[in-house]
Amino acid sequence: MSEEIETARYLRACRDPFWQRVFAAELTYLRRHLRPRDQILSIGCGPATIESGLSELGFAVVGLDVSREALARAPAGIRTVAAPAEKLPFADAAFDVALFIVSLQFVEDYRQALSETVRVLRPGGRILVMLLNPASAFFKGKATAADSYVGKIRHTDLGLLEAAMAANFRVQSEYFLGIAGQRIFASNDPTTAALYVIRGDKKETTEP
Repeated sequence: MSEEIETARYLRACRDPFWQRVFAAELTYLRRHLRPRDQILSIGCGPATIESGLSELGFAVVGLDVSREALARAPAGIRTVAAPAEKLPFADAAFDVALFIVSLQFVEDYRQALSETVRVLRPGGRILVMLLNPASAFFKGKATAADSYVGKIRHTDLGLLEAAMAANFRVQSEYFLGIAGQRIFASNDPTTAALYVIRGDKKETTEP
């Protein structure tokens, strides 16, 4: 499937009431963990659907993605940058917060992406990573579909991803967003929560 067709299909899905409810739940979660004056970098933003919601809520956000086709579909007014997560084109200490909204698992070299994230975050900066939960019924259902984006996932070991983050961040994690069919509900049960969220505060250079 071409990148253009895939992006168009994703945007059509975004208009579906089910996915609108998913995005609303994700936005509500993000809003609880962001501060009004945060300078935010969203890595792997695609066509910037969530980022547009954050901007409408008043947050200053830059969206980055390797796909120029996806970024071309981003809403007007959202600042976007085309670049790989492993080589962020920003100065050191440029942002307060970095987000990976269901994107880190699709990055080829996630360790290098995290290293770059550390570099562009200011002292005391934060990271929030939403990961697909491979143990969930939602993931297992999507994984069997021939044309599902889940089939392109590169990293499914959540423990390895969290350990890589813990090298440079003080992390805490939780399961989030129960999905069963078209139903969305609060859940921290690994069998029903579609997402695993890891939040971290950047360590000082002297911390172990």
